[in-house]
Amino acid sequence: MSTDMNNTDEHYMRLAIEASRTALDEGNFPYGATLVSADGKTVHVSRNNQVTTQDCTGHAEVVLVREAAQQYGPAILEGATVYASGEPCAMCSGAMFWAGVSRVVFGMSSPTINAVGGAPWLQRRTHEVLHDASRQVQVDGPLLEEEATAVLRDFVAR
Repeated sequence: MSTDMNNTDEHYMRLAIEASRTALDEGNFPYGATLVSADGKTVHVSRNNQVTTQDCTGHAEVVLVREAAQQYGPAILEGATVYASGEPCAMCSGAMFWAGVSRVVFGMSSPTINAVGGAPWLQRRTHEVLHDASRQVQVDGPLLEEEATAVLRDFVAR
């Protein structure tokens, strides 16, 4: 897991954080994700929709993979980077691996999410889930953790 990131990473992460705010405003859990193609273009931004769709798999990263593959074709995910406002769970990590994503950057770490939100969480962190995968997926974070956490704090305060 690395923390060597730059202003471009911050830009894409802020898009994910904005999406997390939109998810919260829509009555969902406050998580968002941004897809950046292998050639560095912003492709798609998604947000958590678990509550509004009544789908427990409606995590921002899974929604992102589904929507991007449907809208642009699955090849768009090959070699792409996903920026997630919160550290992806094991389910989301697996979905991104199977989709061909090569890098994941997260805002809030799982321990921060658990400390602030107190919600159930899987003890396997993203880098642990992807560590022994047959294809390398780079995991970076946390990035802009305080900005991402502010949205979760707003959720908890409601």
